Amino acid sequence: MANPADLRYATTHEWARADGDAVVVGITAFAIEQLTEPTYLELVPVGTALAAGGKIGVIESYKSTSDIYTPVAGTVVERNDPLTADPRPVYDDAFGAGWMLKLRPAPGATLDHLLTAEQYDQQLAAEGH
Repeated sequence: MANPADLRYATTHEWARADGDAVVVGITAFAIEQLTEPTYLELVPVGTALAAGGKIGVIESYKSTSDIYTPVAGTVVERNDPLTADPRPVYDDAFGAGWMLKLRPAPGATLDHLLTAEQYDQQLAAEGH
């Protein structure tokens, strides 16, 4: 699955998309491929204030468990709660129905420090993926 060009990417394999005055966050297809099919997802509650790089949750599969981090500072304004009961959409549609959180960015927070799709692809290649 190609990384959409309209998203920005963290080196820790999360993506971010500006959506009006919010930022939508999820994990990349590469992250899902490493986990295989997710079996459990836990997300921080709405109202949680996070620094960039703060832990937003945990995703588990039969293969491994991984922490998930926010690529931008902000406050959680919405969670994709159905994923906590059934995380399969994360696997099936990582860049669409598999979104995890929406954040209200902290004052001055932008996505400018994140990688473009091309830069993220270069990172994956440099890591041998």
